[in-house]
Amino acid sequence: MTDLFRGSPGNITAGHPTTRNLSAAPDAGAPPTGPISATYPGGADQPTDVIAYGPDIATEAQYRLLGSVEDKRILQLGCGSGAESVALARQGARVIAVDPSLRRIEAARAHIEQAEVKVELHQSDLAELPFVRADSIDVAVSVFALANVDDLDRVFRQVHRVLRPECVFVFSLPHPAYAMLDPDGGDPPAVIRSYFDRAGRPWSTDTEQGEERVRTIAEVHTSLARANFRTDTIIEAEPTGAPPSRYHTAAMGWAPATLIMRGRKEGV
Repeated sequence: MTDLFRGSPGNITAGHPTTRNLSAAPDAGAPPTGPISATYPGGADQPTDVIAYGPDIATEAQYRLLGSVEDKRILQLGCGSGAESVALARQGARVIAVDPSLRRIEAARAHIEQAEVKVELHQSDLAELPFVRADSIDVAVSVFALANVDDLDRVFRQVHRVLRPECVFVFSLPHPAYAMLDPDGGDPPAVIRSYFDRAGRPWSTDTEQGEERVRTIAEVHTSLARANFRTDTIIEAEPTGAPPSRYHTAAMGWAPATLIMRGRKEGV
C-alpha cells in the first residue's frame, strides 16, 4: 500500500446522471460563482508538460501516481481545457479524452491542435463509453470532472470495464472538508456547513451552470470497492507554498481543497 491517507463522438442522453447537473447557464453575463469545480481545470492556467490534479498543490511530477505513460493507452474523463491531454500526449501516451460538454471539447481541440499533438476526443457521458473496448486501457485519469457526476458507481463500473487487469485509475475531487469552510472568510475561516451535509453546491459560469456533488472520503472509497477497485493511495493535498493561483484562499491552509485517489483494477 502506497502513501495511504497522506496529508467517434457520442450523443448525450438528456437527464443522464452524468449530465443532469450540467446545463447552459440562463444568464450568459453572470460571473463565475460557487466552488472551485465551476472553472477548474477548464478555466485554470494549467501546465502542458505534467498533470496538475488541483490548484496550488504538487503535480504528477512529485506524486508519481501514473508511472511511465509512454506508449500507454490512456482514458481521460473530463478534458478541461485540453492541457492534461497535451501533457500526456507529449509524454508519448495515446490519449482518449471524454467530456459531456461540447464547449469544453471544442476548447480542448483548439489547445491540442495548437500543441500539434494527437488526442482522440469524444463528446459523451462519462458513464457511457461504448467506443472503448473492454480491457483495452492502461491508465485512466480524471481531474475534478467527477465532481458533477450523480451516479459515481456507474462511472467507476465503466472505468473498470475498459481498464486492463491491475491497471490504475487516478482521479481528483474537491475535498469534502474544504466544502465545510467559507473560502471568502477570515483566517481562520468560518465553518459554514457540516462535513455530513450531502446538499449539492451550485455553481455557474458565463456559459454553464451545475452542481458539485459532495461525498465523504469513505463514500468514494466504498464506491471504488463496489466497482472492484483496490484503493492503494489517498492524498489529502497540502498547498505547496508556491506563488498562489487565482484559486488560492486562506482556507486552503486549514483544510485540503483537493482529494486525490488511486484505485487499481481487481478481477475481470
